[in-house]
Amino acid sequence: MTNAATPVTVSRHGLRVAAPLAAFIESEVLPGTGIDERHRARARQPHDQASYRSFLTDIGYLVPEGPAFEITTVDVDDELKVVAGPQLVVPVTNARYALNATDARWGSLNDALYGTDALGDLSPSGPYNTERGARVIAWARRLLDDAVPLASGSHADVVGYRIVDSALVAAFSGEATSPLRVPAAFTGHRGDAATPTGVLLTNHGLRIEIVIDRSHSVGVTDPAGIADVVLESAVTTIIDFEDSIAAVDADDKVRAYRNWLGLMDGTLIETVSKGTKTFERRLAPNRAWTGANGSSLELRGRSVLLARNVGHLMTTPAVRDANGDNVFEGLLDAMVTVVIAMHDRNRPTAARNSAHGSVYIVKPKMHGPDEVAFACEMFTVVERALGLEPDTVKMGIMDEERRTTVNLFECVRAARSRVVFINTGFLDRTGDEIHTSMEAGPMVPKAQMKSQPWITGYEDHNVDIGLRCGFSGRAQVGKGMWAAPNGWPTCSPKREHPRLRRALGRPGCRLVEGPQCR
Repeated sequence: MTNAATPVTVSRHGLRVAAPLAAFIESEVLPGTGIDERHRARARQPHDQASYRSFLTDIGYLVPEGPAFEITTVDVDDELKVVAGPQLVVPVTNARYALNATDARWGSLNDALYGTDALGDLSPSGPYNTERGARVIAWARRLLDDAVPLASGSHADVVGYRIVDSALVAAFSGEATSPLRVPAAFTGHRGDAATPTGVLLTNHGLRIEIVIDRSHSVGVTDPAGIADVVLESAVTTIIDFEDSIAAVDADDKVRAYRNWLGLMDGTLIETVSKGTKTFERRLAPNRAWTGANGSSLELRGRSVLLARNVGHLMTTPAVRDANGDNVFEGLLDAMVTVVIAMHDRNRPTAARNSAHGSVYIVKPKMHGPDEVAFACEMFTVVERALGLEPDTVKMGIMDEERRTTVNLFECVRAARSRVVFINTGFLDRTGDEIHTSMEAGPMVPKAQMKSQPWITGYEDHNVDIGLRCGFSGRAQVGKGMWAAPNGWPTCSPKREHPRLRRALGRPGCRLVEGPQCR
């Protein structure tokens, strides 16, 4: 028993060990016993992979793989099973950020190119710079030529677009015209067929909108009247209750849950003041078109949202058990975020976050198959308590802990009827690599980590396991972004892994590729 002044060491199991005892065991008792000395004993010897694997198996860290299987998850929205697009992560406690991310389903390419360093340099201060604007327009036309090319000629030389017999026709000066190289890429239009105000195209499941407005400050100078190119961008967004926020008490949790409620029932509005201007952020409506076949076409105006709950080991004073102890926060998150999502299930299908009525929960910080199985059991209890059908709750497994990585096949098996994605997470995974292997020697500096074999092996393994377990066309295989806080990343926040692209028959990062895209 220690008094309040005695320093303690808290283990990962929650045990509180007095610092003098911990130091005595680690520095005097354990040396010479062979316990916990594996790396130190082999520090000057070549790495023996077979021996190390045997050691991890003997201590139960590495579990044996069972027979082949494929996931059985059903009622998954296309954004998570067939559309390969960017995914954002945003703190739930910042309503403005959450709304911006949710509405980032569609974004202006012109604004992104002009206002960031995607062109290789930052935009000059002051009024509109015509030279930079010309570079933006040229870049956007090259994208159109690359993603949705014409059968002949370039989008840069088009003087007008029109719809003829359910097909897009581009007109050039004189009488020359051209259809699309792939006519099926034409998806819809706005306005009159002869003089559309918008043309909708599709490339690899993602839409591109050519906005035509000859009264616009940009469109008035453009031969075709193109005022902007709008891209379907963040098709999914993780609303984060975990790493990007600090919720330490009941007031914090209520604030987080209230914003999630506003996202689920469609009522979240945030008033923003900038200088002398005040404006509102609210959820974007769906977007209406005339489809290529002449029928009405309605597309989602918002990202599909997933709620990232906290990990298993966090506790919160917002609820206490009969003994007065803080309850596990993950249990509270599971119940409250799912019951809030029932508001979304009660909305008209076109307005829902999930057209299938599914609830998407991302579960982080899980160490191996047993913890994944526990999460599934937890969601089963929640579903029964709320009267929901089994497997209504779909789970994203964060492949960000070493024990989960090396046992990922069995982790997926444990959630085979719920799993909706596996996703690498560089920072947490690196931290756990250091924590579990720190006695093997120092870690290389951050700038060198990207070139280390274990990083490539980690990401390749995540893709291989997803494809091996039947994720293609059923669930998402994600790759976390390498953060660049001092500059805007010029590739999408969640680029497809090259091996996944090859398996799916898709090309590389094409929508927002630039000189820094790697």
